This record gives sequence, structure tokens and C-alpha cells, in this order.
Amino acid sequence: MKMTTLLAASSIAALSLMTTAVAQSPTTAPTVRESAPATMNFKNAWRASKLIGLNVYNRGDEKLGDINEILFDKEGKVMAVVIGVGGFLGLGEHDIAVSMDRLRFLEETHKSKSAKANEKATTGTTAPAKRDAANDWTPDHAVMDATKDQLKALKQFKYSDYN
Repeated sequence: MKMTTLLAASSIAALSLMTTAVAQSPTTAPTVRESAPATMNFKNAWRASKLIGLNVYNRGDEKLGDINEILFDKEGKVMAVVIGVGGFLGLGEHDIAVSMDRLRFLEETHKSKSAKANEKATTGTTAPAKRDAANDWTPDHAVMDATKDQLKALKQFKYSDYN
């Protein structure tokens, strides 16, 4: 009987120590710093997801291709923009990587879109809605100083070459 009492007493003692240790652990989760402080201004920000698929033209308004990917370094800085050039409906297209500073992003509607809007207006159909610059979060198109032939001559960008 003494052994049973000793075992019960030690079990109770161990349980009370464990309860004390649990009670001393913090009951609240650690605080998380605010990810976007109220002091940050997002008025002129663009969403990266909206840049994918953006048409790229040259100064002569010839369509060069479209943005397929944006590559970032580990600090979040844009390393390169991958543009799909050539091809038709994705066939025969090849990707090239250019630095972000090679592109100039424009928010005004591209001439080809304006011409289509004017055509609809003259035929009596409803013109497309105007861009809402305050909430759009994306430019309309990009311009690059290059020709299609110059871009097609660049080395093709392949993700497998950099893994």
C-alpha cells in the first residue's frame, strides 16, 4: 500500500509541475508587424500580376510581343522581364529576357485600341469604357526601342538554363 501511495503522490506532483509549466507559457501569439503601414502610398503602384500579358510595342507602333514573366531577386528587386516574341498564337514564339529599364510603361490607351474605339463610335456601337486611372493598377502597354528582328536575334531565354 505504501508503494501505491508513493506512486500516486509522485504522479500528482509531476502533474502539478507540468500544469505550472504550461501556465507559465505565453498565452498570446507573438505580434505580427503590419505588412502595409498606413503611411505607405500605393497611388502609383502597379500590380505585377497585371503586367503579365501586357503588349510591348516599339516606337513605330509595331507589336513586338508581350510580357510573359517578371523575374525578381531574393530582395524583391526586378532582375528581368521575359518577353515572348515572334510566333502566332503561342506557336513559334520564343522568350527573351530584358532589363526593366529597357521598357517604358504607358498608361494612355494604345493607338490600335483608340482606332477600334473610334470605329465603334462611328458605326453607332457603344465605345469601350474609359480607363479608370485611379483604380486601374496597371499600365496600358509598354514601349521598347527595338525591332522584331533585333529581338528575334537575341538569345532565347530558357528557364532550364538557369536552374
